Amino acid sequence: MAKETVWDRQRAVLREEITRTALRLFVTQGFEETTIDQIVSLVGVSRRSFFRYFGTKEDVVLGDLAARGEIIAGNLAERPANEDPWAAIRGAFHDSQQTISLDEAAELALGRMLFETPSLRARFVEKRLRWQDLFIPLIEARLSRTGGDIHVRASAIVGCALACLDTASEAWVESNGSQSLADLYDEAVAAVRG
Repeated sequence: MAKETVWDRQRAVLREEITRTALRLFVTQGFEETTIDQIVSLVGVSRRSFFRYFGTKEDVVLGDLAARGEIIAGNLAERPANEDPWAAIRGAFHDSQQTISLDEAAELALGRMLFETPSLRARFVEKRLRWQDLFIPLIEARLSRTGGDIHVRASAIVGCALACLDTASEAWVESNGSQSLADLYDEAVAAVRG
């Protein structure tokens, strides 16, 4: 593995500073009301520098979504081989939740922003589709080879699990964090599995 250079560390620090500044502005004044010019002015970088790190303003909010999917997939791969697919996905979601560095208030604010901003919601759905590509093969490995098309079954389980996660997350935000996200997820899964 290549050794991390000073340049790599400086880039990571600048990316983190842009992210923190942008998120603070998004939470205090709203996503749509915040401009890229405001963000770069506060950080002290050019618009060109901003676009070296982020393709869009939405990517500042959703930038770690791909990484989060990788973390969940890694946790899913490490779950016991004999574990039911639904239990394995739930466990992987739970384990990955432990790696989130935001406090609950910031998570709620970002959740509200996500559910209330159409451009963010659309970009979120686009990025989340990549999670399915990561999870489906891992669920296929847990399914019996008998009983129909294994890919269709794995795709259905993953799609439903992600829909349950979205439903639970939205309900959690609507409750202002007063309900347990895990309990809401379990309730959504129970409704789907009937």
